[in-house]
Amino acid sequence: MFVWRSLDQVPADLGSTVVVIGNFDGVHLGHQHVIARAREVADGLPGTPARLVAVTFDPHPMAVLRPEHAPLTLTDIDARCALLVEAGADDVLVLPFSREVAAWTPQEFISRVIVEGLHASAVVVGANFRFGTRASGDVATLAAAGQDAGFTVEGIDLDGGPQVWSSTYVRTCLQAGDVEGAAEALGRPYAVSGVVVKGDQRGRDLGFPTANVPTSGLATPADGVYAGWLLQREVVDAEPLPAAISVGTNPTFEGVRERRVEAYVLDRTDLDLYGVDVEISFVARLRGMVAFEGIDALIETMKGDVAQTRALLGA
Repeated sequence: MFVWRSLDQVPADLGSTVVVIGNFDGVHLGHQHVIARAREVADGLPGTPARLVAVTFDPHPMAVLRPEHAPLTLTDIDARCALLVEAGADDVLVLPFSREVAAWTPQEFISRVIVEGLHASAVVVGANFRFGTRASGDVATLAAAGQDAGFTVEGIDLDGGPQVWSSTYVRTCLQAGDVEGAAEALGRPYAVSGVVVKGDQRGRDLGFPTANVPTSGLATPADGVYAGWLLQREVVDAEPLPAAISVGTNPTFEGVRERRVEAYVLDRTDLDLYGVDVEISFVARLRGMVAFEGIDALIETMKGDVAQTRALLGA
């Protein structure tokens, strides 16, 4: 598996490919559906199986074109690449998105990326895929170009019927604290990842030491307490650990302003996770975030949170 961070890194002797293109934010079930179909196409081509290359963009195009309206992302670029490969891609091309790239005509994009860069035999995209300056290219544009350049095109309908396949839908679920709804659209629990940093260490003083993970730029569930899992990403064959997770500003204590994601691994006061790259996934919401009148009431509620987490996760 290769992750290329620009067209210049793609080897000239790559050979024939099948290409999927999109933002792929979250790599939800709709994205997975497109990749699965592209995998079928790649495996069905005669001769040596073509490599399946996923093309994605970083940063999100909206962050360049209309930054004031740019959404919080569901995955950082490293997590997105890993999820694309897990979904079936052989390689990933991360195309650095800029105003220069945004100004490419559909024909320039096809020529530079699909034909010259990736030597595509087939292209599979969502039926609503748009590309090129002012989003002027669509599936019909691709198909017409493919007839001349020698690649086939499929536009896959992403209507999941009763299930919504949309990054916007996932973000809406998270804003409401509906992590179960987000998981249904993603095909897995929603997760945030990052390197654990030192916080105020109040949890340790209360008997519930937490791993504090910055999430700048990433979507997080609504303020509250959740049951979920913590995984140490850099540990080979690491097992996910059951955790009670707090999202918010800890309103019981003064001076806390930034939103935080803090995970207490059940029954583990011996873990030293500072500087460790972790993934925190959300399974169920336990309650909203509230301010307590005293520490004793907070501790009793936290004990209840732990008991609920243990029961929900079977831990």
